[in-house]
Amino acid sequence: MNYKHLSAALAVASAFIAAAPVHAQSNVTIYGIADIGIVGERGGADGNVTKLTSGPAAASRIGFKGTEDLGGGLSAFFILEAGYNLDTGTQASSTMLFNRQALVGLKNSAGTLMLGRQTTPYHNTLVAVADPFATGYAGSIKNTFPDWGTNVRTNNTVMVASPTVQGWNGDVAYSFGEQAGSESAGRQVGTSFGYSSGPLAVRFAYNHKNNDLVGTPTTPAVLRGSASNKLLAANYNFGFIKLFAAVGIDKGFNAAPLGNTGNPYGGVPPTASTDGREALLGFTMPLATGTVMASVMHKDDRTAFNQDANTWGVGYVYPVSRRTSLYTAYGSISNRNGAGYTVANNSESGSGDRAYNLGLRHNF
Repeated sequence: MNYKHLSAALAVASAFIAAAPVHAQSNVTIYGIADIGIVGERGGADGNVTKLTSGPAAASRIGFKGTEDLGGGLSAFFILEAGYNLDTGTQASSTMLFNRQALVGLKNSAGTLMLGRQTTPYHNTLVAVADPFATGYAGSIKNTFPDWGTNVRTNNTVMVASPTVQGWNGDVAYSFGEQAGSESAGRQVGTSFGYSSGPLAVRFAYNHKNNDLVGTPTTPAVLRGSASNKLLAANYNFGFIKLFAAVGIDKGFNAAPLGNTGNPYGGVPPTASTDGREALLGFTMPLATGTVMASVMHKDDRTAFNQDANTWGVGYVYPVSRRTSLYTAYGSISNRNGAGYTVANNSESGSGDRAYNLGLRHNF
């Protein structure tokens, strides 16, 4: 199945190239987000933490994107996006310049082809359809759904996205493992498809990754098997309120990595679930000139550890202009049987079972 996905991507690329006359007209845009807030975390083993954090609502970033008209309805484009820490002026990643996105692609009426470092179909579904907090603030879906690691972004990725036809569209992503001696070790495949029209949006996403590591002359091979994530999400806008619902199923080693792996509550370290379910119900609602966000979630760990969790979150965003907003949010988690889920935000995994945000976000 993975080779079929790759073959389809290459076939689309060939069709794009064959259709391309030479006719260049280009433009480049600089864009970004500057987001900073006071974050208070409570309930962790190391005690209370209050700090100034970059990106509680949406990770601070600067990006460059551009398009070139190649004629005949075909265009080339690129996106280079780097995260940064607004509180310190440092890069969000010490090892990558464009840690968020680094890709180039082709687009026409048949669809879009993208190559490079990209966000996964699974993560895109969480942001666009599943979560009333759009994976940000203290109420983030990250608190129980496995939106961490390569479930969020992947390197060495080829993605093909279809155009929207009568409300339907889909995408397929293939990430090369690039381990010498094995075509399967480390590779990841993701896909999503859904329908969006008027007040309704529904989407299904699937993620599959191979966790094996090939051996070297000095280290033995590590065989960890595969992991998968299935996600079904929907929202419906009634005008006076927008309702959200999502369910997830995770199977296998590294299917549901914990956001905070540092044993945040002390004692016996928590174990990441290898067989779990998640569910979310939430809403957004206009109030005064702003928006209320809220959700409740349940994590059902079906392993012998039975490390379940219940969470809830609430927030309010108040726009002071078209591009600038003030916000506040609060999240709480009830862990069972030594579970290690922490209240996160868009940029941090969190250190305790309760947290609040109070911040300012500016888009440019």
